[in-house]
Amino acid sequence: MEELKPRLEVCLSPALLHLYDVKNSIVVIIDVLRATSTICTVLYNGAARVIPVASVPECISIGEQLGESAITAGERDGRIAEGLLHGNSPFEYPKTFIQDKTLVLTTTNGTKLLHMAKDAIEIITGSFPNISAVCDYLISQGKPVILGCAGWKDRVNMEDTLFAGAVVNRIGKHFSVDCDSAIAAETLYVTSKDSIHEVMKQASHYKRLAKFGLEKDIEYCLTPDGANVLPIYRNGELIAAE
Repeated sequence: MEELKPRLEVCLSPALLHLYDVKNSIVVIIDVLRATSTICTVLYNGAARVIPVASVPECISIGEQLGESAITAGERDGRIAEGLLHGNSPFEYPKTFIQDKTLVLTTTNGTKLLHMAKDAIEIITGSFPNISAVCDYLISQGKPVILGCAGWKDRVNMEDTLFAGAVVNRIGKHFSVDCDSAIAAETLYVTSKDSIHEVMKQASHYKRLAKFGLEKDIEYCLTPDGANVLPIYRNGELIAAE
């Protein structure tokens, strides 16, 4: 008899997370445009850590406590949040700017989901720029996995679903995949992978960010392995796994 495999599930919206066994799973936080793409890029470029927070006031307060070593950043509805100097674009954080510093980050969707998943066995963040690191880690751990899509204000979105489908497509054979949303996400990815940038032009968040001239951000966030590190959540902060 085939050895029992751990389950692999996809949660398409934070509003559905309560239906999943978070406490006994590794949860992958997915917010492709742009929180989790920016998080892996910041750590890839040498940041000491990323502190994800829920609100702008909390972001500012922690930044003031940490002083010059901290950069406070975040967005609301795709734009730099009022009261913060930096936003959620991966291109804002080159090595010359971010190395050895702490990024205190608040975003519309991704940081919210991360805090919702706090009881998980482990929390990591995933996006196309670090897809190989995510997949390799999940295979190596051999534990149940929930791919948690941040979506857009509790609504399902295309980019996070596409990434979840890409992960299922890469590693599904190592897991038990008895989950309709995982199968649907993989089907969307398989049918879209050869023209993913064109397919994404239909997505609501693509249109939202494109209005702000952020097509370059979108292209980067949909490109595999540009910042292939594994952000792992420990003691309230995200660090690059060794």
